[in-house]
Amino acid sequence: MNVERILPTEEAEALLGLAQELADAELAPRAGDFEARGEFPRDVLRTLGRAGLLGLPYGEKFGGAEQPYEVYLQVLEILASRWLTVAEAVSVHTLACYPVAAFGTEEQKARFLSDAIGGELLGAYCLSEPAGGSDAANLTTKAVRDGDDYVVNGTKAWITHAGVADFYNVFSRTGGPGPKGISCLFADATTPGLVPQKREKTMGLTGSPVAQVAFDDARVPADRLVGAEGIGFTIAMSALDSGRLGIAACAVGLAQAALDYAVEYAKGRQQFGTRIIDFQGLGFMLADMATQISAARALYLSVARLRDAGRPYSVEAAKAKLFATDVAMKVTIDAVQVLGGYGYVHDHPVERYMREAKMLQIVEGTNQIQRLVIARSMAGKP
Repeated sequence: MNVERILPTEEAEALLGLAQELADAELAPRAGDFEARGEFPRDVLRTLGRAGLLGLPYGEKFGGAEQPYEVYLQVLEILASRWLTVAEAVSVHTLACYPVAAFGTEEQKARFLSDAIGGELLGAYCLSEPAGGSDAANLTTKAVRDGDDYVVNGTKAWITHAGVADFYNVFSRTGGPGPKGISCLFADATTPGLVPQKREKTMGLTGSPVAQVAFDDARVPADRLVGAEGIGFTIAMSALDSGRLGIAACAVGLAQAALDYAVEYAKGRQQFGTRIIDFQGLGFMLADMATQISAARALYLSVARLRDAGRPYSVEAAKAKLFATDVAMKVTIDAVQVLGGYGYVHDHPVERYMREAKMLQIVEGTNQIQRLVIARSMAGKP
């Protein structure tokens, strides 16, 4: 289905056109096979980087495209409509570039950003831990200053790109308890003592490597501290606000893919001598799916425009992530129902879409956490 979009510039239109071409040519033909094998498409990320699609929201000085967030998110949506693993990888990588881009020194930016934005380096974001995913302020991984290094010990969990990333943002405790004792370190994958563990066997996004990352006396040079000591939690939460918008855009793209497939199937499938799309019960289901997707798209774009205007958007980002991912879950379930028994087999992609949608309700803060954020804001609490 063609999506009518109002874009801010002709350059933005060209970027979305490029994203669509690459999504159709490089992503769609590979998605099913790679997901079936559980293989991560590292070369596709390099292709996207060399095409200028990994640094869309970042400055031109370091190879970025300096595009508004509303443009970047629509690129993500297009990629997700063809292969969610790749779109999520772009979102996570963009998140992993954020600490240095927003809080790093000029030397750190010059040293790391160009290769990351260009696709030569792939990033990961190490915040969650085995005993605390949602309760990030009480993380236990420690980084102790020892001469010119920080010595890091602890374990991070649910790390996307674990084992394939070239660098890791490691949120560690350098001070006392609570959020003010947390700092952010930029660690090379080759750091001795930084050890990715066995990959998790996930229900969906099987092409995306997710695992724990253990730190056993891992020495990270002190000049890899991002920002000052004690502001790591601020960095993490600021990054997650943006990351939640990325997940919302991915959810809309996935839901659109499910709807498009269901519509085409319903046009071609006949029962009782009639196309099933012409039965009112099923036609109304498809109409509701389309309406929910349009609403989710409008919501994430409105929040992106707040961000682009420099306005507060944290609570609105939580709303967008919550609504869009819940829509993706419902739409993919309904797409399976439209196909009936055929929706339940691997020959059609909608069962994969349904499994993938579940992850989007969990990652970047569960939807229960999003509801907590929204409810606390209404109660006047920080």
